Amino acid sequence: MPAVGDLIWFAAALAGAGAVAGLLAGLFGIGGGAILVPVFYQLFGLLHIDDAVRMHLSVGTSLAIIVPTSIRSFLAHRKRGAVDQDLLRSWLLPVPLGVFSAAVVAASVSSAGLRAIFALIAILVGVRMLLNRQHWRLGTVLPSNPVRAVVGWLIGLLSGLMGIGGGVLNNTFMTLYGSPVHRAVATSAGVGVLIAIPGLFGYIWAGWGAGGLPPFSTGYINWVVAALIIPITLVVAPLGVRFAHALNKRQLEIGFGIFMLSVAARFLYSLS
Repeated sequence: MPAVGDLIWFAAALAGAGAVAGLLAGLFGIGGGAILVPVFYQLFGLLHIDDAVRMHLSVGTSLAIIVPTSIRSFLAHRKRGAVDQDLLRSWLLPVPLGVFSAAVVAASVSSAGLRAIFALIAILVGVRMLLNRQHWRLGTVLPSNPVRAVVGWLIGLLSGLMGIGGGVLNNTFMTLYGSPVHRAVATSAGVGVLIAIPGLFGYIWAGWGAGGLPPFSTGYINWVVAALIIPITLVVAPLGVRFAHALNKRQLEIGFGIFMLSVAARFLYSLS
């Protein structure tokens, strides 16, 4: 059993991660999974959860938490009229299909494999955040199908494998085609809903009957951790929305990029 002091420390870390995740959900239109997954991975290690399911449980629980967080963030952004409803409607099928594809991969890949996937995508996301330039463009109009559908599927796949809400990926896609950053952020909150809900059920299916899971888990979702984090993220997410419409986010992008590269290094080190 872990020491009481260690449990208190990680309880504080969970609370802090929940607050940061909620803030990021509103600020960048992301679910905060990039913050939550590394924290959960350390927590489950402290609790001596089997390494074979530790990373899967971290990703699945993160997606469960993103469900209410992304819904609340999306509703707050939609109230401001900033959401690209047309893009969301066109992704009602491709994004969830990508997420279910991720669940199929998660059901068969090892913990080390899932950590490697997370690390590689985190490197790409971190570099993108550090090097992002508003003037970079691939066009002035979002592409139509089949390109749009393929992009939606990829966003769902990569996000499902990382346990994130897809905001960074969608922000990149929309801004590269000339969408205002605030519109991209607002729409990303809706993309998070399309990712988190099927991701929740996908990771329940992927982990159904798996051994080594802690109590109060359904598949790769641990409801105790989810219940502790969700209230914090719900309270903080609207604050992030207000910041998103008031702040220059470049410094925050740099900080988030550095964090992602640090997380990637941590997971790559664990594979050595």
